[in-house]
Amino acid sequence: MTDEEKIKELYKYYWLCMINKDSDGLRSIMSKDYVLIHMTGVQQDKEDFIKGLLSGTFNYFGAEHDDITVTVSADTAQMTGKSRVLASVYGGGKKLWHLRGDFTLRKENNDWKLTSSKASTY
Repeated sequence: MTDEEKIKELYKYYWLCMINKDSDGLRSIMSKDYVLIHMTGVQQDKEDFIKGLLSGTFNYFGAEHDDITVTVSADTAQMTGKSRVLASVYGGGKKLWHLRGDFTLRKENNDWKLTSSKASTY
């Protein structure tokens, strides 16, 4: 499997972990210095984001992936994923979101780790 294919699978696994509220799975694919930048511009580190997921601030029910593009440069990579995600966030009702995630990744001990993601819509 190429690095590009591994990273595309990592993106799909990321959403599976989000839907299942699998904090151990998320921790396994995020770097220690992972940062999420929400659509609002708010930044959260890995543990704060996972805490919000587990507390019900963020609820994900399904994800269909429309496009995943990857560019690898040695031990770093850029990925953009576009997915239709059924979610309920910040106490709002269930809604279908067209979410775009712009991710950076780093290879650590031969495994790709998410180092950052920036959420937007498409």
